[in-house]
Amino acid sequence: MRILAVIFGIVLIVLVAQDAFETIVLPRRVTRRIRLARLFYRVIQTPWRAAGHFMRAGARRDAFLGYWGPLSLLALIMFWGVLFVFGFGLLLWGLALPLNAPEKTISFVTYLYLSGTTFFTLGLGDVTPVPGVARLLVVIEVALGFGFLALVISYVPILYQAFSRRELRISLLDSRAGSPATAVEILRRNHAGKNVEELRLLLHDWEVWCADILESHLSYPVLAYYRSQHDQQSWVGALTVVLDTCALILTGIEGIPDEAAKFTFAMARHAVVDLAQVLNTSPTTGVNRLSSTDFAHLQDVLAASGIRLHPGAVTEQELAEFRETYEPFVSALAKRLLVSLPPWIPPADSLDDWQTTAWDDLLPSTRQTLIKVMHRE
Repeated sequence: MRILAVIFGIVLIVLVAQDAFETIVLPRRVTRRIRLARLFYRVIQTPWRAAGHFMRAGARRDAFLGYWGPLSLLALIMFWGVLFVFGFGLLLWGLALPLNAPEKTISFVTYLYLSGTTFFTLGLGDVTPVPGVARLLVVIEVALGFGFLALVISYVPILYQAFSRRELRISLLDSRAGSPATAVEILRRNHAGKNVEELRLLLHDWEVWCADILESHLSYPVLAYYRSQHDQQSWVGALTVVLDTCALILTGIEGIPDEAAKFTFAMARHAVVDLAQVLNTSPTTGVNRLSSTDFAHLQDVLAASGIRLHPGAVTEQELAEFRETYEPFVSALAKRLLVSLPPWIPPADSLDDWQTTAWDDLLPSTRQTLIKVMHRE
């Protein structure tokens, strides 16, 4: 029995150390399916998502689900710590190493207590190892515990720096693409057909953002569960709007070159497909976010702003083919994270988030002024 405890304790320590290293330190995706962190998230995510499904979509559900990312990270760190303590407790107990302890009979609980106070470097001194192998193991556990805590302390700021970079660009969508953001508004507000250079620079910036999303979320997959701070915004929605915009340009808009759209589309689709794989999310088939009626309406809205798609049914078919390359993946990600995908056409009479405040009733003229300014030609 004690031999099995020693073997199991060593295996557990090695597995936890490897899992923590791969999650925190290793800057690349681990393709191995059986991992402690992956099993942990799969187990605890199910009840949390189930509770979210029972809540009505809106600010309350977003606030509830917003706790999931940070809490799951803290829970994972605690999970690793408990397994480390348990593994060293099994190892010490299995070797039956002598201890200086107030208890007359040294049990597994005593070894577990020593392991806990050692790993978290408490140094209480009521239970101590005698000279020999026990002291060597205690020193090893202290070093491992100190290094583990140092990694965790340095890991959290890096995570939030990546989160801030992601949200900075998403926040710009409010003024650049509306609330909720749509491809039609990006083209209309950024002078598509009038100032091609401005649109090209915008697409280049979003190409860089997509690359940053891919790199940061592959290195730190828990970031995918960190929700945006504002309503009607998410990283999945932002990627979808970028892909929608590029798909429209690549389908053929008169007077707009498509070179920048090709690069941005390639980078955005790369990010979507890889992140769907990392989150173990299979693509959803049969997705159609733009019906023929909506496509005709989309053409009319763009034409009213001086943006004309190439005429004919071929254009609609080409756009549908582009959509089939990414919509199944963004739909699956949205379902997994319980976020809404953006529409193609902005809702009628919708206001951007920056145009509304909690004091609108006290300042009725302010909203009308802002609307006039934003729609002035």
